[in-house]
Parts: sequence; C-alpha cells; structure tokens
Amino acid sequence: MDRPPQPSFTITYRELPDIFHRNIPLDPVAQPAWVARNEALATHLGIDPAWLRSDAALQALAGNAALPGATPLAMAYSGHQFGGFSPLLGDGRALLAGEWLAPDGRRYDLHLKGSGPTPFSRNGDGRATLGAMLREYIVSEAMAGLGIPTTRALAVVATGEAVYRQRKEPGAVLTRVALSHVRVGTFQYAAVKRDRNALVALAEREIARNYPEISGSDRYRLFLAAVAARQAALIAGWMSFGFIHGVMNTDNMSIAGETIDYGPCAFMDTFHPQKVFSSIDEHGRYAWDKQPGIALWNLTRFAECLLPLLAEDQDQAVEIARTELSGFMPAFERHFEDAMRAKLGITEARPHDGDFIARILTHMMNGEADFTLFFRRLTQLAAGASETPLKKLFNDDAIADALLAEWRERTGTAPGIAAMQAANPVRIARNHRVEEAIAAANAGDLAVFQRLVAALQDPFAEDPALEDLELAPLPDEVVARTFCGT
Repeated sequence: MDRPPQPSFTITYRELPDIFHRNIPLDPVAQPAWVARNEALATHLGIDPAWLRSDAALQALAGNAALPGATPLAMAYSGHQFGGFSPLLGDGRALLAGEWLAPDGRRYDLHLKGSGPTPFSRNGDGRATLGAMLREYIVSEAMAGLGIPTTRALAVVATGEAVYRQRKEPGAVLTRVALSHVRVGTFQYAAVKRDRNALVALAEREIARNYPEISGSDRYRLFLAAVAARQAALIAGWMSFGFIHGVMNTDNMSIAGETIDYGPCAFMDTFHPQKVFSSIDEHGRYAWDKQPGIALWNLTRFAECLLPLLAEDQDQAVEIARTELSGFMPAFERHFEDAMRAKLGITEARPHDGDFIARILTHMMNGEADFTLFFRRLTQLAAGASETPLKKLFNDDAIADALLAEWRERTGTAPGIAAMQAANPVRIARNHRVEEAIAAANAGDLAVFQRLVAALQDPFAEDPALEDLELAPLPDEVVARTFCGT
C-alpha cells in the first residue's frame, strides 16, 4: 500500500528573538496509541486525513518524532494567575510542534500538550492525563459546534504510561490547533525583559498573522483596539451559552481571540450568575458574571505592555490606552444583548433591552431554572408547544408565570423563531456527560466519548436518538467542581 504523502510543516515562531522560546529535546512515550483523530478538522486545514491515520502521524503527535520540516520548541511567557504575577511561566508540559499553512492562507499552530518536561516545567513531570485531554477535546469541539472562536483538538494519543495526580491515571498527549499561541502573558514577558525590540517583533508578528488589515503609523493603537474587540465578542459568546472558562489568567487569554486552555471549564446547568466550577477558584474571581470585568482587567495588562509603542510620551500613551479600552464594556454589552435578543426571540432592539434581559435572568436565577433547557423550551414554546415543560424547570410556578408574562409582552405574537433556533442549542457539553465519557475512556471504552463528540459537533440538530444528552443531571449526577488537570 502506498504511504500517504508527508505534509511539510514550519515554525516561524523561531524567527522571534530568542527570549521567546527554548529548543527542547523530544521525550518519547512508551506505547503511543490512537484515542481520537479529528479527520474533519484535518480536512478543513488541508491536511490529508490519510496521513493523520498513519504511523508517522501517530509518532509525531505522541511527541516521539518531529513533524516533517519542523523542530519543536517551548514558548516562554509570563502571566497573572488569580491576580498574582509570575514573571516566568512558559510551556511547562507542552511544545510547539509545527505550523501549518492552510488553503485559506491562514497559518495554524500545532501544539502538543502532555509531551514531557521543558525548561518551564517547574519540577513538574510535563505529562497530562487522558481525562484532562479528553475534556479539552470534547469541550473545544462543543465550542466550535456552537460557533464560538476556539482552539481545537486534532488528535489525542495515549502514551501507555501512568500519570500521577490525585490518583494514578492513564497518560495522553493532545494536539491543539490554534491561530496563535501568543497570549497576553507573552507580551508581559517582553515587558518584563524591558526589550523594546522583542516587543516590536512580537507585535508585528501578531499583526501580520492575525490582524493583516491593520497598517499605518498608528497600527499599535489599532492592534490594541482589535484585540479588545475580539475579546468582547468572545466573552459575550461564552456567556450566552452559559460557559465558564474557569481560569481567565493573562497567560490564558489568546491575542488571536480564541478560547484557549480548557482546564476547569464548564457549561452551567442551573443558572446562577455567580456560578463557579473550578476547584481552585475559592473566591469566585472567574465566575460567570465576572468574566467581562476580568477580560477588561487582562486587556489592561496587555495595554500596559504596549505603552512604549503607543506614544513616546508616557502620559499620551496612557491616554491612548484608556481611550481604546473604554470601548470594551460597551462592545461586550452590545454583543451580549444581541445574543440574548436572538435567544429570546426579540426581533427589534429597544433602548432598555439590557434591563429586560437582566430581569429574565433574575427570574431564571430565582426559579433555579436550567440555563440551556430554559432557552430550548422557550424556543419550543415560541413554535407552538405547551408552556408546561418550561414551567417544570422552575421551582415556583409564580416565577415562571412572571417571566413568561414579561417575555410575551416584549416579543408580542411573533417571536423570532428562526433566530431562537439558531441561538439555542439542543445539546451542550454537560459536565456529567463529559465525566461519564472520561470515566468510560479510562476503563477502555471510547464509545461514550465518540458518541458525545459527534453529538456536540452539530448541537442545534434535533435527534431523538440523542435525547438523553439534552437532559439536566439528576441530583446524584451533578458535577460541582472541575479540575485543571495539571
């Protein structure tokens, strides 16, 4: 049988100043074996799926061999973690394996997670558990299915080795695909080094790669504004589906505007604006309703890094940064209100829609309604179904009646059903289903994982065979805490 042609990769990141990366030797794993291959993503990228099925791909994506044409490296960056600054973090259990130029002209990173120790491992083993990598695969594919900008998973490879966290677990390596792995923390690292040339090189690289429409003498101001604009849309998208990232540290904010680093993330079941799932977020810093403010806080740290490029005069640079950042919250609110109007079937914007949306959410909170099921049942109600299934989601009929009265008054007799159907998924990556898939995979059964991923890749499609994946967890199925996996 003919071997599939070998794709050719590069790593242009190596062209940046040496402070941003370190060469690292590969750390082979004992018995690499396929767990998951995302052939649809490979096709989208222009990578031959036949190569993805090959032993050469298996060895490369396990970290046992370099990708053709590329020499791997670990990326250096800083970061604020839960508000505390670490001047040096970097890829502690990952490496940049290669970059791929897709047919659409965009360049994508292939990043291996769980590939072994690096100079940034801080005494860690550099490995990852199968469960954590499957969680990232599942949730990132769910986000892509919902249309939210996200990094994605190309593959998961079992290592044949044990990893020790809270307990002994099977190890795995995930291949993450991203428009860029440059983070706010990467710019913070250049700022810590007080290296203007490195800062300029990093900014110019990101502008050329992910913001090619930007040019001119004020391009760094426009760069700041563009990064903030993407984050405003991203966070609004998260929140409109009840998603909580869980670890919005500056090293987890992508300059390209994609969701990155799926650790203790979760889609909420019962709605509450202060909902937190992360086992390490003891004070609710990254709760659902705190996410816009944290995004702005992170962007302010990014703006601080860019000050030397915004103007020669420090005061003038600060004023430019303030001006650009002042547009973040209004932009977020516009995106969020637009998303919620679609979810509620509101076809025409009004000045006080923000207040109306807040009242609807308050009713949902007080009634302890499931976030996704509420909007799903509301969509069915708008299409002519009974209101009984919706009211059963609430702990008090009076609260449900008050909500429906306000909704009917606002939407009238013709809610935007098509918009509701496009904005309200049938299925999300519910925590108990994710944990169910991970537990089965750890026991050697991948069928539960495969079924869940396939269902989440088309989350708006009705399918009676998948109705069990729509349901909220029973009391003994509720997953209240999630873990980062490191």
